[in-house]
Amino acid sequence: MHWNKTRECMNREQLRSYQLEKLKETVDRVYHNVPSYRQKMQERNIIPEDINSLEDLQLLPFTTKQDLRDNYPYDMFAVPLEEIIRIHASSGTTGKPTVVGYTRRDIANWAELMARCLTMAGAQRDSVVQISYGYGLFTGGLGFHYGAEKIGALVIPISGGNTRRQVMLMRDLKTEILACTPSYALCIIETLEQMGLNRQELNLKAGIFGAEPWSENMRAELEEKLGIKALDIYGLSEVIGPGVACECTEQRGLHIFEDFFIPEIIDPVTEKPLPEGQAGELVITTIDKEGLPVIRYRTRDIASLSYEPCACGRTHARISKLLGRTDDMLIIRGVNVFPSQIESALMATGVVEPHYLIIVDRVNNLDTIEVLVEVSETLFADEIRKLEEVRKKIASEIYSTLGINVNVKLVEPYTIERSEGKAKRVIDKRKI
Repeated sequence: MHWNKTRECMNREQLRSYQLEKLKETVDRVYHNVPSYRQKMQERNIIPEDINSLEDLQLLPFTTKQDLRDNYPYDMFAVPLEEIIRIHASSGTTGKPTVVGYTRRDIANWAELMARCLTMAGAQRDSVVQISYGYGLFTGGLGFHYGAEKIGALVIPISGGNTRRQVMLMRDLKTEILACTPSYALCIIETLEQMGLNRQELNLKAGIFGAEPWSENMRAELEEKLGIKALDIYGLSEVIGPGVACECTEQRGLHIFEDFFIPEIIDPVTEKPLPEGQAGELVITTIDKEGLPVIRYRTRDIASLSYEPCACGRTHARISKLLGRTDDMLIIRGVNVFPSQIESALMATGVVEPHYLIIVDRVNNLDTIEVLVEVSETLFADEIRKLEEVRKKIASEIYSTLGINVNVKLVEPYTIERSEGKAKRVIDKRKI
C-alpha cells in the first residue's frame, strides 16, 4: 500500500532528473539567502551555476551540527522570519540547542512524509494511532501527529510517560498502530505483564519505532510480545524530523524519500564517497525545504545504502538499519564498538531481559568494559551455578561478536533505569 504512488514509485531516470532540478533550486536559494553557505561556497570557488549534475553535489561543502550552533538561532534560515510558522529544536545537551524553522509549506511536506511512513505500517483513514513520542520542541510527537491527521486516522496524542494509563487506553481505545521509541515499547511490554494483561487483549497491528538504534533481535522481541509488525523509522530535527526514511513491511532497509532528500555515504575520516552497500556516515541534502535547507548534512549516523528494487514497488533508495553513530562509537582497546552490537549479542542468547547498561572505564591505562544485564525474576532466583552458566554464555556471545572480552554482571530485575524517551545505554567514565 502506498500513500503517494506517483512519487514513491517514480522510475529512476525521472527521479534523478527531478532531484537535479530541485538541487539546483536549493543551492541557488542558500547561496543568495544564507551568508554562511555563500561564504563556504566562495571559499571553494563555487557558484550555483557550477551544479549541473547530481555528481556535482560532491563539489559542495558539508554542513555539521556545529554550523547550526555557530549560526544560532536564526542565521541559517533561508527565508525571512515572518515566513517561519514553527520552531523545533534539539535538546541542547551538549551546548546551545540546534534551532530549526519551518514554513507553512515545510509543515505540509512533513505531514506528507509522515503519511507515507504511517501508510507503510498499514495506517488508513479508519485506523487508531497512539503517539507515545514526546510532544514539544522534540520533533517526534508532532511529526507523527500531522502525518496521522493527514491520512484521516484517529489520533491518540498521549505523549510519553504514565505507562499504566497508556496501556489502559491502548486496550480501551483499540489502538492499532503504536509510535514510540523501541526502549519505551519495552516499558509498555513490562507494564502489560505487571497489569496481568496479554497481547491478545490489545488490537495492535504495527509499531513504528525510532529515535535510537535498535537491533534485529529487539525487533523479534517486540513483534513476539506485542503481536505486531515492528518497523524502523529514521529522522533528525536538523533535516526535518521523523519521516526522512522508513521501513516498509518487507523490512529490508528504510526507504529514504529521494524526492525530498539526496543521501550519500562517506568515509567519516577521509570524507570521500563510499560505494553502494558499504557502511559509512550518512550525509543528507534537503532539496524541498524552505525554512532551513541543509546541504550535505553530516548526520554522524553509520549506515549503508542500497538502490536495489524493493518488492513493495517503491523505487527510493534504502538505508540499512543504523549501526550506531560516529560520535557514540566506543573505541575499546582499538576495537570499534557500537552499543547496538552488544544489544544484538545479548538478545541472541535468548536468556536475558532486553535491559542493559554498558560501563566503560580506564584502569591502569587499560580500557575496561562492563555490561550490566537484567535477568528475569525466575532466573535470578535460580541456583548460582545456573546464573554463572548464563553469565558465561553472554560473555562468549559478546566476544564472538566483538572480538574482545567484557565483564558481564547479572543484576536483579528492574535494577536498570527505564527510559520514556531515548534510552541511555552507555556510561563512559574514561577521562579521554
